[in-house]
Amino acid sequence: MKPIRIPIALQQAVMQCLRENLRLAGQYFNCDFPEPTLTYRQRGTSAGTAWLEKWEIRINPVLLLANQASFIEEVVPHELAHLLVFRQFGRVAPHGKEWRWMMSEVLKSDPRRTHEFDLATVRTHTYPYACGCRRHDLTIRRHNRIRRGEAQYRCRQCGNILHYDENA
Repeated sequence: MKPIRIPIALQQAVMQCLRENLRLAGQYFNCDFPEPTLTYRQRGTSAGTAWLEKWEIRINPVLLLANQASFIEEVVPHELAHLLVFRQFGRVAPHGKEWRWMMSEVLKSDPRRTHEFDLATVRTHTYPYACGCRRHDLTIRRHNRIRRGEAQYRCRQCGNILHYDENA
């Protein structure tokens, strides 16, 4: 896959946000945190991922280009908070009380678990699944995990297990 070119000004805005949030954390904890490695290799519908042991943040370049300012404001602190929580508390629930505390108290950001960016530019083929209350479009990765018997997914609204809807 050909890498997507991120304009230098946008890369600089991402780094500025990262460094400002590192400064806030360093000030709060009275220490200097190393700057994490930042890559633009995240794929799919995830805006970003924090690789804890590698001290690395992966950014989705397609979503960054489509949602520049809001992406930087939401995703960079979100992923950095994961790294900081790992550094301060070890392995804990990904979006648990430590992460929410780090987001709100230390980084002064809204502790939202998921983004609300338009995914039309990153979504490929989806598979129709149904529960008790509505239809869900699952990615090929989730569809294949269900087919191999590796996972089951539940609706967040009604709690029912999702089933492939062959008639959709």
